[in-house]
Amino acid sequence: MIGPVYVVTDPDAPIPVIEQARAAALGGAWAVQLRDKSAPDAEIARMVAALLEDLGPMGVRVFVNDRLEVARQTGSDLHIGQGDGDPRAARDRIGPEAKLGLSIETVSQCAAIPEGVDYIGAGPVRATATKPDAAAPIGLPGLRRIVSACTVPVVAIGGLTAADIPGLRAAGATGLAVVSAVTRASDPEAATRALHDAWRQP
Repeated sequence: MIGPVYVVTDPDAPIPVIEQARAAALGGAWAVQLRDKSAPDAEIARMVAALLEDLGPMGVRVFVNDRLEVARQTGSDLHIGQGDGDPRAARDRIGPEAKLGLSIETVSQCAAIPEGVDYIGAGPVRATATKPDAAAPIGLPGLRRIVSACTVPVVAIGGLTAADIPGLRAAGATGLAVVSAVTRASDPEAATRALHDAWRQP
């Protein structure tokens, strides 16, 4: 199941990555993603293993960003970007039980989504400081076009807060992925819960 709130951890946030992920899970996130471009694979694998043990019984999915071999070795889920290799090959490596996410930045990329991708992360919807190499913002109109062109669930990402939720829902997104809105909050668990509750508002 793809739920409304997906939290991406930030190694530069004030609290440790493990605590960010646990707080997000307690707050109602359906998934957490460990994204760290500089940590060695062994460190990422150690954190993933700890989170799978803690969060698995809660039904919360644990994704690793880009680290295909870490995902394969630990049994975690995987999210990859456009420059991170062939999604078909990634699916073959991680097996049928793991979930696979793929970043999408343009409508034209939707035509190349292969079978085996479980959801796409569409964006950035707004400019974001947490990913310096992010593409230009697509805005809500761009998100709407991507949703219309895709046949898998769309998770919006990029500078999003609870105030964006009505627009994201109207655009057809299945949920939103956030970094700063949770990892930089004074109470990450409460911040996650607020996002979850806001999405569930009629």
